[in-house]
Amino acid sequence: MSAEATNPATPGPATPAPQRSAPLEPGAAPAHRRKARPRIDLRRLGRAALLGPTARDRLPDAIGHVAEAHRAHHPDATLEPLRRAYVLAESSHRGQMRKSGEPFITHPLAVTLILAELGAETTTLTASLLHDTVEDTEVTLDQVREEFGEEVCYLVDGVTKLEKVDYGAAAEPETFRKMLVATGNDVRVMSIKLADRLHNMRTLGVMRPEKQARIAKVTRDVLIPLAERLGVQALKTELEDLVFAILHPEEYELTRELIADNAGRPDDPLAEIAEEVRAVLRDAGIQAEVLIRPRHFVSVHRVSRKRGPMRGADFGRLLVLVNEDADCYGVLGELHTCLTPVVSEFKDFIAVPKFNLYQSLHTAVSRGDGQVAEILIRTHQMHKVAEAGVIALGNPYAQPAEDQPDGGGDRPFEGERADPTRPGWLSRLLDWQQAAPDPDTFWSTLREDLAQDREITVFRADGGSLGLPEGASCVDAAYAQYGEDAHACIGARVNGRLATLSTLLRDGDTVQLLMGQDPASEPSREWLEHAHTAAARIAIQRWIAAHPAPGAEETAATGPRPSAETPVAPPAAAHASRPASALVDQPGASVRMAGCCTPVPPDEVTGFAVRGGVVTVHRVECPGAARMKSDGRPEVGVNWGDTTECRVTLVAESFGRPHLLADLTEAIAAEGVAIVSATVEPPSQQRVRHTYTLQLPDAARLQGLMRAMRNVPGVFDVSRAQHPAAAAQ
Repeated sequence: MSAEATNPATPGPATPAPQRSAPLEPGAAPAHRRKARPRIDLRRLGRAALLGPTARDRLPDAIGHVAEAHRAHHPDATLEPLRRAYVLAESSHRGQMRKSGEPFITHPLAVTLILAELGAETTTLTASLLHDTVEDTEVTLDQVREEFGEEVCYLVDGVTKLEKVDYGAAAEPETFRKMLVATGNDVRVMSIKLADRLHNMRTLGVMRPEKQARIAKVTRDVLIPLAERLGVQALKTELEDLVFAILHPEEYELTRELIADNAGRPDDPLAEIAEEVRAVLRDAGIQAEVLIRPRHFVSVHRVSRKRGPMRGADFGRLLVLVNEDADCYGVLGELHTCLTPVVSEFKDFIAVPKFNLYQSLHTAVSRGDGQVAEILIRTHQMHKVAEAGVIALGNPYAQPAEDQPDGGGDRPFEGERADPTRPGWLSRLLDWQQAAPDPDTFWSTLREDLAQDREITVFRADGGSLGLPEGASCVDAAYAQYGEDAHACIGARVNGRLATLSTLLRDGDTVQLLMGQDPASEPSREWLEHAHTAAARIAIQRWIAAHPAPGAEETAATGPRPSAETPVAPPAAAHASRPASALVDQPGASVRMAGCCTPVPPDEVTGFAVRGGVVTVHRVECPGAARMKSDGRPEVGVNWGDTTECRVTLVAESFGRPHLLADLTEAIAAEGVAIVSATVEPPSQQRVRHTYTLQLPDAARLQGLMRAMRNVPGVFDVSRAQHPAAAAQ
């Protein structure tokens, strides 16, 4: 039993808690069932629940409203499991009372009605009726399993574990973690919990103010974000209003007055715009239903704070419902053609659905008097999912009837559950919670993760996609795709261009992650500054904790950090080699290879006379050569001689990682090339620039050398040096 509904309690005056009932489809209900009622008196239902046994061949009157709401969404549903579940729940809870003075059976009835109105399937409703029996009565899980099957037992067990969470206890983080693990494998468990919390919030007035505030804060911080992520907007919005009324009573009252004043005005600009929209769509021959959707209290409060004084059209939005996806875009085209669109308000959540399965087109149109109406365009099925989220998707674990030997459609998959409807954020949460080093880290990280109310989709190079919170970087993408194997990531390409791991990603980006082959690859401690997701932060923190930083010689994942030049090999050996010979058309002149471009055979070259009777040889495309030519210096013809030895300067661009300098040096030596000198610039934005002056025994080896250097993990480019400032004078 939840803390919000205890037993026993002294009966006393109670305010009836009205419930909405879904309209009954024609012919859906048996003749003996009562007509659908717009409001339900839970005290009356409680009395009906205690009237005594019901004949086995008819549905108990107390669950008539549940049956009607259920049949409205599932006309062919079998009601026998609901009848048996109600009989067991009513007999088990008989004599228990809620603090409001109502029979306790009214609580599971109300919770089940909420879910039925949202379109939950029979298994969920059966488990909802029984969700308090194992915790609060003598009924056992074995009895539930024997009577209703493994699936209902699994759901009841999951909700029972949720009920044991004491949100105010010191052990809350660890308890909540266990709860998420238990329920994350079946989103229907969380759906029942959310409906349970909604009914308790509706009847919270009997609690002490301080307890109301405590329950409201937990609802605000944890359960409302979970409802948002499960896409159950109908529950989320009502929970928001109830929390708003408890935690901010003065602002709630002001908002209520705003809504009441607007309802009393003689004109309704939103209704007038709705008529214009209907006329536009009627003339275009598009069959659509145009509805006015009043904003709930919290939404009105947010809009008033954002826009200032409220106007008539600000108190609601228009909802256009059509039959097909293509009709959504047809409606959009007509509205933007015939009315004045506010282009900045357009969003397409059909092409790119939100992380909680939400799909819709958002736009806005304005009138000449300045009134702006927001318009939502979606199909009927999109609307069902937008309101009920995962609840509207039925049993995600049932095999299609044609795939089952007995032709049934309700038997769940055996073995490990694979939920095709589970949003990506929940899968990620279940992954990273296992790696959280302690409950406090898990709890703080969970709160941060739930605070993210927007998600982006980026595409992998193989065509797959990753769902990430807004503000995520390439570091986050790496850990989302590879888990702890992302420690070996050395860089990324974003939309085809090289990017550092700190690069922030935008919705729709294509990300190719570059992975190193070195088994000793390690993450940089700097990555933690750019990690936005829980999975990335926890993985990096775990590695850092397992690899304490050494003393002053720590290179922070980039190798040496010299401030100037680091000699790698004694230059004397290189000086003993002969440079490549170049013949110049200037008798008696000395020849010197320009240090700015280090030409080698078979480069196309040119020469310029400088001081001391020296001719410097440049590559034709060298900026230094272009500058001297523009200064009017005469060119000197140059041809390569027979000597194939040469000296060249190469620049290697790389992502920082340990042992990179050693690996590059080894790759150069393996090609039989001597290193004259090398410099490693201090790392910038996780990039490192290496400059090598090399002596090649044969100029023909240059291209092979450059390929070998590019193959070193972490190196993304090797090029010939171009240093205009170093041009010989």
